[in-house]
Amino acid sequence: MDYLVIVLTAVGLAMDAFAVSVVSGATCKQLRVRHAVRMAFFFGGFQAVMPLMGALAGLTLRRYIASYDHWVAFVLLSAVGGKMIWESFKIEAPGRSADPSNILVLLILSVATSIDALAVGVTLSLLVAKLVVAAAVIGAVTFLLSYAGVLIGKRFGHFFESRIEAIGGLILVALGLRILLGDLLS
Repeated sequence: MDYLVIVLTAVGLAMDAFAVSVVSGATCKQLRVRHAVRMAFFFGGFQAVMPLMGALAGLTLRRYIASYDHWVAFVLLSAVGGKMIWESFKIEAPGRSADPSNILVLLILSVATSIDALAVGVTLSLLVAKLVVAAAVIGAVTFLLSYAGVLIGKRFGHFFESRIEAIGGLILVALGLRILLGDLLS
């Protein structure tokens, strides 16, 4: 797996955190730069750790699924991407949003936005030799996009949230398809 694919995977995974950051910036007027940095740090940290946890599980399964790992990668990435696309079209009732400057809320949001990275970590264990580098890239991209998301949310509001998550899902499905076709056609 080349670095472009790792970066695109990172961008796809970061879209949940980015969307939450945009909404947080739009709805929580008391958010300051330190809150944006803390949110980005939590989201980036969890997005970096979860693929490593998934990769550990994948490494134990590697010998059993090595002959059809491209199918596993395709199914996992497509499932995660499809879920993101599906969720982007769900209409949520407007309500009081949770305060992301609260540490407990931030922990819950961090776990919720990084669960997908756990499944992608299984895929990475099958395709990437440098898992720590991939996890670091995923964490860094998520950090940057989350920080930018808070600022964009403060500026432009709730307009982009569902579109961002759908784009992230499409990226992951396309990467899964690329992996599958690359292995089947080679």
